[in-house]
Amino acid sequence: MVEIENLYFTYANYQRVLENVSFSVPTGQIVAVLGANGAGKTTLLKLIAGLMKPDNNLEIKIDEKTPQQMTGKISYISEAGTYFNDLTPKAYGDFLQDFFLSFDRPYFDMLLEFFHLEERPVKKMSKGQRAKVEIAAGMAKRTPYIIMDEPFVGKDMFTRQDFMQALSGTLSGEETIFITTHEISEIENFVDRVIILKENTIAVDITMDDLRQEGKTIQELMKDIIGYQENGFYTYLDKIE
Repeated sequence: MVEIENLYFTYANYQRVLENVSFSVPTGQIVAVLGANGAGKTTLLKLIAGLMKPDNNLEIKIDEKTPQQMTGKISYISEAGTYFNDLTPKAYGDFLQDFFLSFDRPYFDMLLEFFHLEERPVKKMSKGQRAKVEIAAGMAKRTPYIIMDEPFVGKDMFTRQDFMQALSGTLSGEETIFITTHEISEIENFVDRVIILKENTIAVDITMDDLRQEGKTIQELMKDIIGYQENGFYTYLDKIE
């Protein structure tokens, strides 16, 4: 279980990004963290992953531990890519296999083939191909917590749909997943819950069951809370008028 209570985060330049953020996520729930550009989505995911620390280190607990104490149990998949760009995908897999005891090498190799990735250094791949390597690596770690920050960057519609189908078919149901994306339609039938950030805090926290009972889609909810969509990116109405 992930428990966050009164989370605050301020950057070194005194820019406050998150304020009074509180929620808990039970084991096995898939949560979409959404919001306009600059709402704090990536910052929140990095805090949960333990890549950064909140203003008060006790504000995030994962299975009664801090994120930094969950080494090897959290996979962070980001558009930023790997730090091992000189390696080929298979060499990267060799490294991960030695580092993560739970690393599923056959599954990793299957995903490399599924994504049609060539055996060449990651640094020579396109941005979309590098993102696919990160997805394959992150999923093959078979960790109980998976954090996906814009996993669809550089992928066309068919690749996104194929990936969601492959992902849904390989989860055990015990994984707790956080995902943020601008491709909202791709996650409509995948997530269990939606958290929308606005003005540094949570504007909406709703389960998909409750949202469907209201007769709304995630995209309609985003428009209600945030504003409108332009080129796939939501923007605050009060910042564009």
